[in-house]
Amino acid sequence: MGTALSKSPTPDAEDSAAAREALRAVKEFLATSEARQVALRVDDTDAVVVPREVAEVLARVLAHMAAGEGVTVLPAHAELTTQQAADLLNVSRPYLIKLLDNEAIAYRTVGTHRRVPLDALLAYKRDDEQKRRKAADELSAISQELGLV
Repeated sequence: MGTALSKSPTPDAEDSAAAREALRAVKEFLATSEARQVALRVDDTDAVVVPREVAEVLARVLAHMAAGEGVTVLPAHAELTTQQAADLLNVSRPYLIKLLDNEAIAYRTVGTHRRVPLDALLAYKRDDEQKRRKAADELSAISQELGLV
């Protein structure tokens, strides 16, 4: 089943403030309770009971919204188009195609179209960020050895 990946709206100041308040309450509950289910109040009289994992995901969503960032939630098994994958990596589509052709990221072909598994894309992104951090650390160490800093 396909999954749409669209630009998430950026929360305004009022929504960010509400997210900060809700985040405090959810984090406090998660830190002090070991309950496997969490009741979320939806209005003055009704509550919805959700698994603890949902409350943990909600806390992450609220943290991003509190920081003024939009959020998109996708299932782990989602497959992205090459344009969606490129957008997620913040690279051009032709650059992503080169990564796919060089087998840096796993994909499958559906007819003439490529589909990139979200988990493969996120694994590539994690590995790439680790390599960048390591290279930056090495450059910093060299700069210090040479007395440039």
